[in-house]
Formats: sequence, C-alpha cells, structure tokens
Amino acid sequence: MSKKTGYQFCGGNDHATNPNRRDFLSVGAMGGLGLGLTLGDFLSLEAQAAGEDWKDVAKPSKPGKAKNIINIFLPGGSAHQESWDPKYLSPAEYRGPLGTVKTNTGERFSENLKNTAKVADKLTVIRSMTHGEAAHERGTHNMMTGVRPSPAVIFPSIGSIVSHEFGPRKNLPPYVAIPSQSRNGGTGYLGSAYGAFSLGSDPGNANFRVRDLALPSGIDAKRFGKRRDMRSIVDSHFSALEKSDALAGMDSFYQRAYAMISAPEARDAFDLNKEPAKLRDEYGRNTAGGRFLLARRLVESGVRMVSTTYGGWDHHSNIAAANAGQMPAFDQAFAALIRDLDQRGMLDDTLVLVTSEFGRTPKINATAGRDHWPKVFSVVMAGGGVKGGYIHGMSDPTGAEPEEDPVHVPDWAATVYSLIGIDPQRRLVGPGNRPMPINYDGEILKEALA
Repeated sequence: MSKKTGYQFCGGNDHATNPNRRDFLSVGAMGGLGLGLTLGDFLSLEAQAAGEDWKDVAKPSKPGKAKNIINIFLPGGSAHQESWDPKYLSPAEYRGPLGTVKTNTGERFSENLKNTAKVADKLTVIRSMTHGEAAHERGTHNMMTGVRPSPAVIFPSIGSIVSHEFGPRKNLPPYVAIPSQSRNGGTGYLGSAYGAFSLGSDPGNANFRVRDLALPSGIDAKRFGKRRDMRSIVDSHFSALEKSDALAGMDSFYQRAYAMISAPEARDAFDLNKEPAKLRDEYGRNTAGGRFLLARRLVESGVRMVSTTYGGWDHHSNIAAANAGQMPAFDQAFAALIRDLDQRGMLDDTLVLVTSEFGRTPKINATAGRDHWPKVFSVVMAGGGVKGGYIHGMSDPTGAEPEEDPVHVPDWAATVYSLIGIDPQRRLVGPGNRPMPINYDGEILKEALA
C-alpha cells in the first residue's frame, strides 16, 4: 500500500499524484500535467484561456441551486452490497458476510453505516448507476469527467469545468483537491489554468499544514510585503521599458497570488485548528474526519468545488474485514458532514456526492471478496437541490444489473451540472479550436430533484 496516496490498486497504479512544488509562491499543484506551477503562472494561463473567441449557443452559466460541490470519491470500486444496496434477502453467496441497519426512512443500509442511517432522510441514493468500464483508470475517468474515455481526447474533470465557468471567490481557488488531484480527473483539453489546487498533505494528520500557504521560513509579514513592493517596482520598470501589455499584466497576476498567501481569510480557510474540539471529535480525528471537515470549511469560505478521496476499496479478498477497517470512519465523518451542513444552513446550497469508479461482483469469490463490476453500482447525492430520503432506481435481487430506472454516467453528470448552474448542452473550445460538448446525451434526473 502506498504511504503517500493511502491506496493502491490492481497492477500497482496510483490514482493520486503527489507532484513536486516550489518553496515560494507554489500554491498547490495546478493542472493535469502534474507540474508545480506558481499561482502567478496559473493566473496567467487562466487569462490566456479567457481569450477564447468561440461562442456557445447554450445558456450562460450562472449559479444554480447548488452554490458549492463536495465530491467524496471512494477509489478502488466500493461494493454496493456492503454499503448502500445490501442484498439481505438473497442467498449467502450473494448477500455477503455483513448484516444491515434500518435507516430513519425505513430503508436498509449495510451494518457499517449506522450513523449514516440516521441522516438517510437527507440523502438521494441512486441504486442503478451503470457503465461498461471495468478498469480502474477508465472507470475513474468516467466518474470524474462524466464522459467515457477516448483515445483521441483527454476530457476535463467536472471540477475543472466548474473552475472554468465560475472562477475564484474570496481569494480562494475555485477547485480544491484533498489531498491531491486524481490522475484520471485532471484538466484535459482545458489546460492547467483550471486544475485543482492540490494540498499535497493530509488534513487527517495531527501536524497537517498547507506548506505553500505559509510564509517562507524566516520571512515575516513585513518582509513579505517588502518583497511584494520590490517585485512591483521591477515589473513597473520593465513594463515601461518594453511597453508590453503582457509584462504589465503579470503584475496583476502576481498581486492576486500575493493576496491569496497574505490574506488571513484565505489562510484560515485551510486551518482546522479554527474548528471547535467537539466538532472535530464528531467528525473523527482521522483521515476521513479531517478531509470531510476541511471540505466543509473550504466551501463555507468560498471554494466552489472540493474533491476528496477516502480509503481503498479494491476488495478482492476478505471484504468483511476490509470494510470493517475503513467504513466506520467514513460513516462517522459523512454523517457528521451532513448534520454539520444542515445545522449551518448550508445543505440547501451545497451538493454532496459520494462516488466510486464502479461496484463489485454479485457473487462472493473464492477469497471471500468481490471483483470489479461496472454493470450496476450506487452513488449518493445530498443537498444542493436533490430530494432527501429518496431512492432512485433499483438493482436486481443479486445486485447484478439495474432492474428499474438505469442511470448512465452522462445522466448523473448532466444532473450535477444543472444543479451547479451549468447547462449540460454547454460546449467548450477543445483541441483544434473545435467545440467540444461537456456532456454526451445525458438526461437530467428530474425525479431526484427537490
């Protein structure tokens, strides 16, 4: 198991990256290239991308019911049978080793979701998700982008499209990845300017700190301000000599970079120590608790989309023990997140997603686990304009295929886009200056909307 990413899949392919970063003004790893770009570089690229001359015919993007998105991704393929869609009436070889718990809506979840069962009235559970990609990389691409992988085009993630359409708020990046951006959920053809701000460290650790948002060692706020002024003088000098709009523009880019680092509200957004000890205990002082609490803190501060991962769910063997080792922490933290958002009045405009690249085989295998299975699996949605206490679709009695209302990935993605305020018919400038759809024939799940 990788100590850096927290998980490793079949074949040993890491699904998260930990790129190198510069010591100064390197504010996270921007973009799908895995390069440590300075925030000034990032803003410059963003400005260049804004020069697109192609116009779309879709409705302009504007904030929708959901003002923010928190996407919790469970990498490896979380078993629907051991989570949101237990087959407790099926024979033992399909039912699996775990029991169930009754939710506050009368439905049943797996026994390790006892806390989440108490907030089921806030959730929409889709039990009929389906696609055809049984490989981790391709399945992850599906769920991160809403588009089937193509050998010809690298598609941008939903987070990158949100970043492209809405931009930053309150000196904070529009899109943040905790702890790092998935290799299969990057910026695609949009370019690095719309990549996630990757923390590169785990908020579940006791010594968590976003190094790149701290002032360099030995540099206090006064000296930092002097450096900013010195750069301004130099940039002004060369701008006057060259009479270059590009040079003049760089000053504004770096001023915004400095603003993010120097603004207390921006730095505070990443500081979990600002949260009450009792609330941190409610989430759990562990990986799941730290990541989910930080996600709430970031969207509350102005980040538009937070994508975080938790655990490793590629359980080909001993699925009971594997779930027992990580599902309780998820259950505690996720239930706390839903309660916390609700109590703060944030759930109505924050869309919370729980996704995985696929599900697991209907039948328990010879090593007491389950194998890859994309034909049917479950995802969860909460807040942000979706119904509470709602089950959409149904898998068959053994959890092998959708039995009612199959939901394809483009349908789910179209629903997410519509809730955040992006027309699923939107097209962006792709390779060769061609208009590229962000969604392919997806239908909004109107039945799931509040």
